Amino acid sequence: MTTPGLARLRALRRAKDAMDRDWADPGLDLGAVAAHAGYSRYHFVRAFKSAYGESPGQYLGRRRIERAEELLRTADLSVTEICMLVGFSSVGTFSARFKQQTGVTPRDYRAQHVRSGAALIPGCYAMLWTGGFRQRNSGEAQ
Repeated sequence: MTTPGLARLRALRRAKDAMDRDWADPGLDLGAVAAHAGYSRYHFVRAFKSAYGESPGQYLGRRRIERAEELLRTADLSVTEICMLVGFSSVGTFSARFKQQTGVTPRDYRAQHVRSGAALIPGCYAMLWTGGFRQRNSGEAQ
């Protein structure tokens, strides 16, 4: 037997899991995430914030910046490439949000966390790891 509160948390967790899984998709929108929970967009925002203490947009933005931090520390990719890989479409917005969350710019973050002479993961491997390379449709001409 489940209580209404437990059922609500399960539904919200499904939506949160979808955000954790698809964080890099710039097309991930509120309507799609709310559908995972079976809620309307507006009810989902209220329920999510009540359960997790932040809005779905704040949560997704925080997760994207956390992924960017990891890539800045480990991958030999430009800030622009990382910005696009983690789901931002504007480098300016990405840099502003990154600085707001971490207190430093992406470039300064990388300088602080990468030891001089340390080997970074080559960009092509990082792109494969993050799913940055899109696969061709099997029907496309090659």
